[in-house]
Amino acid sequence: MKHLLGTKDLTKEEILTILDMAAPMKDIILREIKKVPTLRGKIIATLFYEPSTRTKNSFELAAKFMSADTVSISVATSAVQKGESLRDTVYTLEAMGVDAIVIRHSRNGAPHYLASFSKASIVNGGDGQNEHPSQALLDLFTIREHKGRIEGLKVLILGDIMHSRVAKSNIYALSKLGAEVIVSGPPTLIPEHVKEYAEVCYDVDAAIRKADVVNVLRLQLERQQAGLITSLQDYHATYGLTKERVAKGKDDLLILHPGPMNRGIEIDEEVAYSRQSVIQEQVSNGVAVRMAIYYLLLGGAQA
Repeated sequence: MKHLLGTKDLTKEEILTILDMAAPMKDIILREIKKVPTLRGKIIATLFYEPSTRTKNSFELAAKFMSADTVSISVATSAVQKGESLRDTVYTLEAMGVDAIVIRHSRNGAPHYLASFSKASIVNGGDGQNEHPSQALLDLFTIREHKGRIEGLKVLILGDIMHSRVAKSNIYALSKLGAEVIVSGPPTLIPEHVKEYAEVCYDVDAAIRKADVVNVLRLQLERQQAGLITSLQDYHATYGLTKERVAKGKDDLLILHPGPMNRGIEIDEEVAYSRQSVIQEQVSNGVAVRMAIYYLLLGGAQA
């Protein structure tokens, strides 16, 4: 594959290849010297039109651990502010010799548009409300590390499904690997078409009792429209992952969150740092998975 645009486009075999490749990449991260020459001579650019901490930095760290050179484009201080088009920005990066571009954009389909003409490999770092494939892949990698499998697991995705690109990429990938996906949250935040891919359960407590894994989504306050939720207090009371709700689930319930967290809204702080939580581990696994993505896209030598 030349590009990574979404998990909807990936086959089961491609997903498993990325997850399998991430395991030796994680070993590199755990070494005292976190550096291999795998992508020496390659240039990777991060082009983020939306804010990011985890995704942007982990893509850049992944490149550095593999000895690639990196270029970070700050849209706020780039020629974009002078009216430069997305196409021209990419052409400029290609002229500089960039081999791969990681893009985050507020428009659905922006990475797909770039892939239609770019000579560089395009990696989707999140596009609008469409997909966030690398986040879903690191979530699956984390689940498989702890549960030993994906197939047959009941995975609950809880919260703001409508606005979540993470939810969509997870639903596509989990379904392809044989998981039983359940979604729960306010009816106003669960699109009708989700029922084609997942079981919808509006009773959060009932959904948690069935789940082996719960992936809690950030309530995207910046994307909300008036009337979709009554109040933050009501949302937390009805849909928040509290200690009391976790206690109703299985003892080995695994808790994930893509971050950043709205503590006290979609998840309580004591739950986020409980023994069942692997939220911090997701961050380190994100670097390993993104190293695997680079390796497979750019044809690196043996690590």
